[in-house]
Amino acid sequence: MRIDNSAPRPTGLSGFGLADWLCLAAAPTFAMMALLTAAYGDHDMMCMSGASVLSGMAPMYLLMAGFHLAPWLRLAARRG
Repeated sequence: MRIDNSAPRPTGLSGFGLADWLCLAAAPTFAMMALLTAAYGDHDMMCMSGASVLSGMAPMYLLMAGFHLAPWLRLAARRG
């Protein structure tokens, strides 16, 4: 099974559609959620002995923000 992605991509910001702008909103939203969770989140998990640094919601949100950076990288490559 092959998916045909031959649809032309917009070359400038004026050609961006709603889906493109929604794609760009994901990474900053997850980054903000990570900051808010780290600042105001439940700190009881951090006091547990043997708790991993990677446990909790803030690292998960940072990981999700990283996975959603592709549209930003594409936009930066297009402008550069």
